[in-house]
Amino acid sequence: MKLDPNKKLDIKELLKDLDKYEPRRRGWHWREGSNEKRTIGDFEYHETSESLKNSIPLPGSRGFGYIDPQPDCVITTEIASGRFEDDIRRMRMAAWHGADHLMVIRTAGQSHIDSLLEGTNQGIGGIMVTRKQVRASRKACDLIEDEVGRPINFHSYISGVAGPDIAVMFAEEGVNGAHQDPQYNVLYRNVNMVRSFVDACEAKKVMAWADMLQIDGAHNANATAMKAWKVMPELMVQHAINTAFSVKIGIKPENIALSTVPPTAPPAPCMRLDLPYAVALRDLFRDYKMRAQQNTKYMESDTREAAVTHTLNMVISRLTSADIQSTITPDEGRNVPWHYNNIAGTMTAKQALTGMDGFREMVKLDREGPLGDKVRELKERAILFMEEMIEVGGYFKAVEQGFFIDSGEYPERNGDGIPRQIDGGIGYGFIYERDEDYFAPVSVHYGYNNIPAEFEKASDAIGGDTFEDRSKIQYIDELDEHDNVNVRLKEVEKYYDTNLVRPEVEWRADGTVLLTIFLPLDERTAEFAAIKCGEKMGLEDVTVVHKQCIHPSEGTFCEVKGRVNFDINIDELVIPEKPHVLSEAEIREDIQNKPMFVVAATVGEDEHSVGLKETLDIKHGGIEAFGIKYEYLGTSCPVEKLVDAAIETNADAILLSTIITHDDVHIKNMKKVHDLAIEKGIRDKVMIVCGGTQVTNEIAREAGMDAGFGRGSHGIEVASFLVERRREMNA
Repeated sequence: MKLDPNKKLDIKELLKDLDKYEPRRRGWHWREGSNEKRTIGDFEYHETSESLKNSIPLPGSRGFGYIDPQPDCVITTEIASGRFEDDIRRMRMAAWHGADHLMVIRTAGQSHIDSLLEGTNQGIGGIMVTRKQVRASRKACDLIEDEVGRPINFHSYISGVAGPDIAVMFAEEGVNGAHQDPQYNVLYRNVNMVRSFVDACEAKKVMAWADMLQIDGAHNANATAMKAWKVMPELMVQHAINTAFSVKIGIKPENIALSTVPPTAPPAPCMRLDLPYAVALRDLFRDYKMRAQQNTKYMESDTREAAVTHTLNMVISRLTSADIQSTITPDEGRNVPWHYNNIAGTMTAKQALTGMDGFREMVKLDREGPLGDKVRELKERAILFMEEMIEVGGYFKAVEQGFFIDSGEYPERNGDGIPRQIDGGIGYGFIYERDEDYFAPVSVHYGYNNIPAEFEKASDAIGGDTFEDRSKIQYIDELDEHDNVNVRLKEVEKYYDTNLVRPEVEWRADGTVLLTIFLPLDERTAEFAAIKCGEKMGLEDVTVVHKQCIHPSEGTFCEVKGRVNFDINIDELVIPEKPHVLSEAEIREDIQNKPMFVVAATVGEDEHSVGLKETLDIKHGGIEAFGIKYEYLGTSCPVEKLVDAAIETNADAILLSTIITHDDVHIKNMKKVHDLAIEKGIRDKVMIVCGGTQVTNEIAREAGMDAGFGRGSHGIEVASFLVERRREMNA
């Protein structure tokens, strides 16, 4: 199976022979060429990686030849649709925009599940991380990385009391990275302390074998604490425990990533608080990777606000370092993870990081002033925290006494930390000391294993385990006859390989649309008025996902989501032919070799000028930007004056604008210009082009014009047409 960029990913084809699929590779992949200077387009870059074979550049790249530089660090997108068949489609979209770390978060918390789920979720809310879903996703990633030309890292979570089981399945199925943090289990899921750390030993041992990248979950402390900026010393202690523990088990330092999250966001003075923390982390943990993530604690329903905070966070990433730049979707505060917001987060990261290329070469951190003082203070507080933890008897005792997630800034404590009991929690009482004759016949195992003398290695006893012989992996398909991918695909079958389409934001043909509405009402009244607006427009299940007070009495901005219950048949659409547009360079070269002059005006009794001026002026990317000279005759210009001006100046073209349409005056004026040009003997020598909000190419051609340009047209389209039409006339 091979992807065609011009065709949708065929989910049904992807699922064929899934029981026989083997992952192409295992282990994490960092971007290649990240330490090389390279020239892309007109620019030299200092902090990029190799470019993609297929990608979608930023919209603003139009002014730079549609270049698409790829930052040096891995870029994450976090996908949470809850349906793996739609996750896969979103992975493909994200990869085209530059994401190469695809993290799948399921709609039910994996860390709540007590065993490895095989086959189906069987009534449990959401979609679990089962072997089928992981295998289908990794198979899709293999195809996507061929399409974009860069290895894709697939990632999920090894947590909860099923962690070791999940780690084994991930290793078998080619998962490249995972969150694994025993402290997360203890503090946030109330898994028994001993059980969590013992399970982590086995899980991390398996991760080490599979060469997976491990990301910890220490950042949850400042996403949970009431005053996150006060838990920075504790965060560094959590990172220290996680990294030391993982290295002891056998994970290579280069495969250990700290999940670093800034403790604050605007309107707090975030740079003054967050930057010292980032510097201190990198001082203490220079042997490990840094994964920078936005703090979801401060994400509300305003995607603009989230994008600004995200960008400020990336200033820190560029001033310090980030091996992985995570991109929490900017709709996180709405709990509506939509396709295009995954892409928006990825684009924000690519745009900000590329824009700050070489920033550290020009801006140096001043460690002699307040920054250096704060960095030293944070490190001292962290070391004192660690020393006290040792004094009270170690990590478990410190957790029992509520050391962690306390809202005080160490050594201050407010007594509101999260206490857990050594002899309590989920999984308590299920850890047993191994007997002297304990023997596990597997190739990767942590701790004591009494391997009989006749075997060189433990797995020889069974002729090799699943890590050595994939034929022993038991593949179980989905078991629930009512909730499985085939049922879901059947429900939306008419939208696959047909001409019917329905809007979507999360799942295939979910029908969801988003409306932006401004109402001159107070916030509370506006919310319900906005819902009524959506209902009157025919939307179903209307809710307000965001509202913003613009003024207490003057008005409120609302974003409303709802569902449409109709389909669009694309066969019934009337789609004008897309204008052929030359590149900016080709237009400029043509004009430079053979200059062009045009006369332009708004004709008749029409006083509108904005559209025409934007088509002409260099400021708005008009034809002047490509070297075309013009004479502007103003508004309400008589047709005779415009044609005479073309004769007097020996113009190559006449550009007329007409907005007013009553009594078809726009068509009449076009015909007048055409007829007068014939009468004066210049029609075969001069190009005549008309533009206006109600003008189409078809209307203009019928009225005798060479071309017509309607609403939304740009100078480059007009310039491109003029160049190509002149070539035809001179051929």
